[in-house]
Amino acid sequence: MPVNYEASRALLDQRFASVSGDVLAGEHPSVESALGEDIKRVFASDTQAYREVLVGCVLARWGDRTIDITKPYVNQGTDAFSGRSLDERVVNPFFQENRIPSSKGPYLSAFRRSVRFDQSTRTGLRDRDGYDALLRLIRHLQATDSDGDLLTFLDQLLLNFYELREESQVAIAQPQRISLEQISELVDHLLSVPSGGRFPMYLVEATLSAIKARFALAWEIQVQGINVADTAGGAAGDIEVRENGILVFSAEVTERRIDADRVVATFETKIAPNAIKDYMFLTSDGVDEAAKSQASAYFTIGHEVNFIDIAAWIWHTLASIGSDGRAMFFEALLDRLGRDDTPTALKASWNDEIARLTRVV
Repeated sequence: MPVNYEASRALLDQRFASVSGDVLAGEHPSVESALGEDIKRVFASDTQAYREVLVGCVLARWGDRTIDITKPYVNQGTDAFSGRSLDERVVNPFFQENRIPSSKGPYLSAFRRSVRFDQSTRTGLRDRDGYDALLRLIRHLQATDSDGDLLTFLDQLLLNFYELREESQVAIAQPQRISLEQISELVDHLLSVPSGGRFPMYLVEATLSAIKARFALAWEIQVQGINVADTAGGAAGDIEVRENGILVFSAEVTERRIDADRVVATFETKIAPNAIKDYMFLTSDGVDEAAKSQASAYFTIGHEVNFIDIAAWIWHTLASIGSDGRAMFFEALLDRLGRDDTPTALKASWNDEIARLTRVV
């Protein structure tokens, strides 16, 4: 039976983006306990083909319920499918492009020719326990007719592939030079990448660090961790800038559009209790007019609240601090990206953007 390769790849991309976004936001997808142990066993196996087989099987099953996913060779009957073609055209390119550790060649090369995914194949395999877990998962897929169940299963696989990539080492691309125009383009693209708020924070932190270094300011830049409540840490914002212990300004960095309710909540929990005179919202998604009106009201009682577009602010700042300042920005950004607590997914996205910028058409 033929498989729709374009639809299969589109499904993989969409579900992986969703799983990645959930993880970065601190919301891990749930894993069914009955299947979770077998999935873990397959991923723990030294035979990488086992886990790669599962991706092809769930895609084939999702695309056509009449396919017998235990038959990955077209010569095995009218209900068989080409596991090799699906791997070469969809699964392996997906792994390579997303920097997920995987086999370089087709997964079927790990099995004897014209293999069927059943007990007859077990003899001769090195990791038979892992293969038993694989068969249980394939039988589950073969018995499943629900799109929802298949997508949940695929999400469980992709979560494990995501975590597998997180355990690997991804070197950060470090171009020798990057122009103001390229930085502007890079910033725009990074802000569009789902990152759980990390890329906006990294970019703002690097910009402030560049200002400090360029003008030798006695600034202390304190940054809250991602997904850490400011109030829990006693901070007055995502970023605090102090000079000689005195607060210069506080900033909240967000990917979301700012409305009046958020301004009121921030004023009541951070600005007023800490008597902050200068507070900034740095956003990549705009500001409601009602939020601006609320900020004007606070100005009359001694609290200045400003709204800054992140990309525009970075561009104007870097244009103003010269090439030396831009080099300092780039150095600070690379340092932040290279830290151990930076998700591998973001390092991979960074490398993709640098490759795109430096590609000669």
